[in-house]
Amino acid sequence: MNNRATKYWIIVASKDHVQHGIAEGFAQACHGKSSPLKRMKKGDFVIYYSGKQILGKPDKCQEFTALGKVIDDEVYQVQVSEDFCPSRRNIEFLKSKDISILPLIDELDFIPNKKSWGYPFRFGFFEINSHDFDLISSHMLQYHYA
Repeated sequence: MNNRATKYWIIVASKDHVQHGIAEGFAQACHGKSSPLKRMKKGDFVIYYSGKQILGKPDKCQEFTALGKVIDDEVYQVQVSEDFCPSRRNIEFLKSKDISILPLIDELDFIPNKKSWGYPFRFGFFEINSHDFDLISSHMLQYHYA
């Protein structure tokens, strides 16, 4: 029996790429590298942060854009083009809404320097603590049912 505690991860990707992953039920990180994905285990949670709307375009997003759970322990590769074969993980994405990071910056532990709050995202993939996960996910999972 695996008694490893659940871990929480942030993956950075443009919103258009996140939407493609949600539609197909996968996570991809750091331009398709396998090493970040191998750190995740079944039952871990992942939150996507999108600094940009579209990869390579200047339009800012600055939102958390997806929330999901790792559903197995398989890292697999997909042939996207002749010279691009990214690694992916299967993710069960939860129904969530996109939320701005701006009102949360002061409360997030993974941002030590609030003036340079974007710095941690430069790494593309990193672990966060349960406090930060709970804070972000509680805003993403708020719904108003009719």
